[in-house]
Formats: sequence, structure tokens, C-alpha cells
Amino acid sequence: MKPVIRRRIPRWLFGALSLLALAAAAIGVYVYIQLQPPSAEGGEAVIVKIPSGIGSAEVASILKEKGLIRNARVYRIYLEVKGVSDRLQAGTYRFAPGTSLEKITADLVAGNVYRDTIKVTIPEGFRVEQVAERLEQAGVANRERFIQAIQKGDFSNYSFVRQIPAERPLKYRLEGYLFPDTYEIQKDADETAIVAMMLERLSRELTPERLERLKKLGLSIHDWLTLASLVEREAMVEKERPVIAGVLWNRLKKGWPLQVDATIQYVYGKQKERLTHRDLKIDDPYNTYLYKGLPPGPVGSPGVSSLEAVLFPEEHQYFFYVTKKDGSNEHYFAKTYAEHQQNIALSKRHQEQRIGNR
Repeated sequence: MKPVIRRRIPRWLFGALSLLALAAAAIGVYVYIQLQPPSAEGGEAVIVKIPSGIGSAEVASILKEKGLIRNARVYRIYLEVKGVSDRLQAGTYRFAPGTSLEKITADLVAGNVYRDTIKVTIPEGFRVEQVAERLEQAGVANRERFIQAIQKGDFSNYSFVRQIPAERPLKYRLEGYLFPDTYEIQKDADETAIVAMMLERLSRELTPERLERLKKLGLSIHDWLTLASLVEREAMVEKERPVIAGVLWNRLKKGWPLQVDATIQYVYGKQKERLTHRDLKIDDPYNTYLYKGLPPGPVGSPGVSSLEAVLFPEEHQYFFYVTKKDGSNEHYFAKTYAEHQQNIALSKRHQEQRIGNR
């Protein structure tokens, strides 16, 4: 049996391999460090503009200049390894300090550009003028241009806009169609785009079930919005919306004037604390004391609850209502005019008591 010959690794080779291993480890540590965000999370976000037509080297230089990466050359290698160096998209981006290279790269590849937006809330019941003023105050629209878009803008891609009765003397063409909601609007959006955003929001409420219900009730979308806007402006307590809707339906079926104070307020364009008998006689097509049936169009933008109340009103025999004026924002409802007069007297007593208790 031959003896086993054990050969030792020469010291010089062992030393060389050790040095290579140490060098590789050092390079690995160096690359790892260079791929980490240069700053911790916190601080103000950085806006980065990537021009079109530039390569990964220029992109890396921009990111390095903005303090978002540590090493432009290492980042270029990173992009090559990932196979995305030719897929970076131009645009304006917003990155928080401490954002990882993975997130920065993913956004650049996907084109998740930053949009400078402002949130604006449009409450239920707002009129066109109020919507325009709210948008102007938020700094996202010009009041006059917005109203011009309301009146003249081309929104014929929405079938419900095409169906607005052209023969009716509408104060504003799209009154009631600007759906109340919270919108995130780009600062550079034009007024026509903002109107389209609100119309698009309304379109989501026109579900097949609701459209089928409208057919059963014999209501057009325009008249539905009109009737719902009256409920919106009259009801201040959620539970009373279906009740008030029922009153309006009862009066329509009987052929009685609706006699809705909100329509008079709409004529004047502002909320009057107290309407006089002279106010109720103003000759205007929106005056539901003077003219029977629905007014030419909505008197504000109804919300979902009012839209639903019109579709599914409470069935009852009430034809009248008056505010209680006791601080509850509720109404007294009556079946007859005599009962209504008694409720009016009770309402006045509540008002006098509240004034006396001040």
C-alpha cells in the first residue's frame, strides 16, 4: 500500500486567495453601502425632473445631484444588472429622503410621475356659483372660466348631458350635475377638465338598478336630479329626506304647486334668512309657488341620500311641512292645510321661546 502524499497549499497562494477574498468582501461591502439611501427617512420630499431623451448615465447624475443616491456609477451598474437601464421614463417625480433604490427605480420604470394636486370638497346642495367660488378659493380654477365651461363646454360624451332639455330656461346648464364629493385636482388642470371630473363622478351613480327605477317612476335623469336637489336643500336631518320626498311626490301627483322655499332662494342666488310674501310672488320659472310642477332644473347638487330618497320616498298622506324652529332642524308634517296652520303656529312659539331664552 502506497503512502498518502499530502500536499500543502503554498503560503503565497493561500495569501493571494485570502487577499482576493478580502478584496471581494470589501467590494461587496462598498457596493452595498453605495446602494443604500444617502439619508434617513424624514425631511422634505425632493422633486426630480427627468427630461425625455436622456440615458441612464444622465438619470443617475440627476439623482446623485438631488441627494437621492450615493454613487452614480454604482447605480448605473445596478440598472444594467436589473436590465432596466433603457426603460426609465421621463417626467416629474417626487421622492422622500431615505427612499430605497428599489422604489426609485420601480417608479422611474413604471412612470409613476408626481402630480401636484389639491383636495377640494364640494358639499351637498352647493349651487354652481358656490362650486366655482370654492374652486377659485382653493386656487385650482378661475370662477368665470369655470362657469363658462359649465355653460359652453363640450361634454357630449356623457349621454345624460345630451339629454338635458334644451327648451327649458335653465339658469346654468349643468346645475345639479356637479356631483358633491372630495376631489383631488391637479394645480394645472383647466376648468373644462374639472367639470368633466365631476360629471364622471356623477356617471358612477347612474347604476343600471337606479336607471331601471327611474323608468318605473317615469322620471328622466334631469328631473330626478331636479327633485333630489329640492330634497337636498329642504332636508337638514337625514331621516327626513324620504319623508320630504314623499311630500313632494304627493303634491306632484295631485297637481299642486310644490311651494318649496329653496326654489325662491335659488332665484335670488343667496340664502335669505326670511322670505316675505312679496318674495313668493316673484315672476320666475323657478318659483314653485307661482308655477306648478318641477322647476326648469336643479337648484343645487344633490347627494346620494337625496337621490335615493326620490327613488324610494316614504309613502304617507302628508302634503305640508314646516320647520320646528326648536333647534332640532326637524319639520312638522301635516296632511291638511288646517293641520299645517297649527304646525306653523307651534313653530312660531318655538322661535319666540328661543329668542326669549337668549
